[in-house]
Amino acid sequence: MNREFLNVIVADNDENTLIFFKNILKELKISIKVQCFSNGKDLMEYISNNDAVVPEIIFIAYTLAGKDGMECLAEIKSDQKFSNMVTAIYSDPIQECEVEDIFVKGANIFIKKPDSFEGLKKVLTDVITINWQYHTSGLNKENFILKVL
Repeated sequence: MNREFLNVIVADNDENTLIFFKNILKELKISIKVQCFSNGKDLMEYISNNDAVVPEIIFIAYTLAGKDGMECLAEIKSDQKFSNMVTAIYSDPIQECEVEDIFVKGANIFIKKPDSFEGLKKVLTDVITINWQYHTSGLNKENFILKVL
């Protein structure tokens, strides 16, 4: 797939986190179009709309208002429309069994949310760079799994 930009969606209750994501993604050398949602209900209504552009990657907070991250993940994985979309769930530290459940239920990426802006910047840069390589090389995204701690 040869694209000039990457479509990215971020869903999080915390307005500061959404601002951090937007600012970090703007600074990357890859052209990125970012859309943000403050709850899972609005996120799912938007991406389920037939006119919506399916993003290449979606970042969803594990704890999210309206519909939590796992409910959104279940809906995303049940719809063939999203089969080429990479799904990243991020969270403050959670139990290892919960991380395993995230992967079992179909997420491609789990990110333990860093404590600092610089930490978040490094993680997002790594994830976007790797994801961009998958999209531009035609690698199989069904086998793409990444755990960032």
